[in-house]
Amino acid sequence: MGNRGMEELIPLVNRLQDALGGVGQTCSLHLPQIAVVGGQSAGKSSVLENFVGRDFLPRGSGIVTRRPLILQLLTSNTEYGEFLHCKGKKFTDFDDICGEIETETQRLTGINKGISPIPINLRIYSPHVLNLTLVDLPGITKVPVGDQPADIEYQIRDMIMQYICKENCLILAVTPANTDLATSDALKLAKDVDPQGQRTIGVITKLDLMDKGTDALEILENRLLPLRRGYIGVVNRSQKDIDGKKDIKAALLAEEQFFQSHPAYRHMAARMGTPYLQKMLNQQLTNHIRDTLPAFRCHLQNQLLTLNKEAEEYRQYGPDDAGRRTKILLKSIQHLAVDFEKLIEGSGDKVDTNNLSGGARINRIFHECFPYELIKLELDEQKLRREITYAIRNIHGVRTGLFTPDLAFEAIVKKQISRLNGPCMKLIDMVSQELLTTVHQCINKVQLSLRERRPPPRQISRPLWPSPPPHPRSPPKFNHLFLVPVLTFPEIFIQICS
Repeated sequence: MGNRGMEELIPLVNRLQDALGGVGQTCSLHLPQIAVVGGQSAGKSSVLENFVGRDFLPRGSGIVTRRPLILQLLTSNTEYGEFLHCKGKKFTDFDDICGEIETETQRLTGINKGISPIPINLRIYSPHVLNLTLVDLPGITKVPVGDQPADIEYQIRDMIMQYICKENCLILAVTPANTDLATSDALKLAKDVDPQGQRTIGVITKLDLMDKGTDALEILENRLLPLRRGYIGVVNRSQKDIDGKKDIKAALLAEEQFFQSHPAYRHMAARMGTPYLQKMLNQQLTNHIRDTLPAFRCHLQNQLLTLNKEAEEYRQYGPDDAGRRTKILLKSIQHLAVDFEKLIEGSGDKVDTNNLSGGARINRIFHECFPYELIKLELDEQKLRREITYAIRNIHGVRTGLFTPDLAFEAIVKKQISRLNGPCMKLIDMVSQELLTTVHQCINKVQLSLRERRPPPRQISRPLWPSPPPHPRSPPKFNHLFLVPVLTFPEIFIQICS
């Protein structure tokens, strides 16, 4: 690229990415990156493996990528991989890298195709790669499999949108050539957040699988659905080639020969293929980092000033400062409300793979327990018909009526509804118990957080309010039991509000 400073931009962002990953990515820094988006079996994994020249990504049917994979490629004389969660361990066997990705994925999502938004950070050093950082996102799906929830499509879309909606993120939209480009899920999502096509790079795969007599020339020449950064065509290995362990180097040579020999693509062969795509992405990401660096630096400085201001407030912390304690209490209540909502809505950071909890248990009560209680209400049809007849005749009295009176209908319906009182009250008790259990879980989490952040007991072991002088004849009372270190969160809340 001719500029050493520009070449160091991508490794610099990689170090920032690792730093944020080490603290759980709690900072709201939107780092420049490239997000890889595409449907299932669109060829995303093959494109990434062609960049590295090795097979290292899990393969199979259904959703294979179930957690975002932050893939950092760095030029080096030696070839090995490192995971952020396995610091200091070098993986020289790429089969071990594949196994570690599967193990780390199953650790959070289980074995039945669940998904998680928590990313896996993988860094690969190789003499065959250019400096590049990509985020491989789960493939877009429409039909749930295994124990996946019914809204799996919307969960994956939400996860993808969390990445591509950021202005600092370039979108690599991977679409197979043997499908209609107008129905591409990847391009549709990209267009939702980037309607002008300023941040989107199109990748067209499976050009060799198109019907005879057809080609994707109009797409590759950027005339059908124009993108400012254009489209690049690639030819990946087929499933037969992958099963037969065809070497990626041989596949790249076959790809080059395909473009040079195809009559429709021959004139643009130099601007097609995996090597050109990797080189172009390296340049695009570097230029993107350079363009967004001033705004990113300003945002970083503003966050630093905010953190310094907050740190200065803690330096002046006083154990008897009522305003400080009230502020901590209000923040704790806010955290409790957020944790409660996450448990009920099912969007928590940590997914329990062993037991149902929170909203899932309430859902089971409504859809399994309550219908079962209703089924246990036996209906005697003959008795019901007899009651309807008696109600109509009693309301008519000595008269003969042609129409069913409303009073008879209301009497019968009210009696039937009253039978639902028992199951409904039982439903309310069960849901209330689950809500209380969820609240206690959130309170325990807040209590733990308060214990971790409070100063040593010697600094704050003082009564919240002065004790009245004891009566001369009365026995001593242990008023100092009301010390801050032993107060629970509900007690603090009650005392301050009272």
